[in-house]
Amino acid sequence: MVACIKGTKSIDIITVLERIDLTKRDLVLEVTLDMAKNMETATRNVFKNASLVTDRFHVVRLAMEALQHVRIQQGWKELEIENQAVALAKSLKQKYIPIVLANDETPRQLLARSRYILVKKKINWTENQKERADILFKKYPEIEQAYHQTLAFRSIYEEHKKSDAERRFKEWISEIEVSETTTFKTVANTVNNNLTNILNFFNNRNTNANAESFNSKIKLFRANQRGVTDTTFFLFRLYKLFA
Repeated sequence: MVACIKGTKSIDIITVLERIDLTKRDLVLEVTLDMAKNMETATRNVFKNASLVTDRFHVVRLAMEALQHVRIQQGWKELEIENQAVALAKSLKQKYIPIVLANDETPRQLLARSRYILVKKKINWTENQKERADILFKKYPEIEQAYHQTLAFRSIYEEHKKSDAERRFKEWISEIEVSETTTFKTVANTVNNNLTNILNFFNNRNTNANAESFNSKIKLFRANQRGVTDTTFFLFRLYKLFA
């Protein structure tokens, strides 16, 4: 751990990191970070010679969240359909009988239980998951389309040449622009606006996975203490353990 800075304002980060000698800061050649502009501003000001790399995890997570958003949207639609059916049954003084699909799940159950299917590749599905996915994609073709768009996006990171990755990113963005999945258009615009830093990943294929893992260790340490009352002493212990 190099520094522990209160807040996320770029000026606060810059003020603290500038306490490191300039000659040492000039030795930093690459920094991985998320797409937060405050972090980018601070990094550019403090590490003048560094190439900025938008971390792979944060980029892929954008597409994954867009895919889950499509699933959740369908869930809300099914909830409204169910509410209307229940109200109609009550008005007719009949018992409401929910729709049951081929795998004995209601549409809402199908959508809820498909969350983890969508984060896996087909080759990693169990037999039950294959059956559920088959029903899901037949009933909701827009989810299937979003799933394949996400797989195509993730596979770009399997490229090893920066030029090939750039070509495939631009092709993916062009395909999304003409598609009907509005959620992915936001992803495409974000990727396009940050493409230079995203492509820098393919120079050395570095990620901030170690930093994320370290952050998890600190959170676990804090959780094991059942919270923190003396912040100063807690930071002192962190420095002794990790600095």
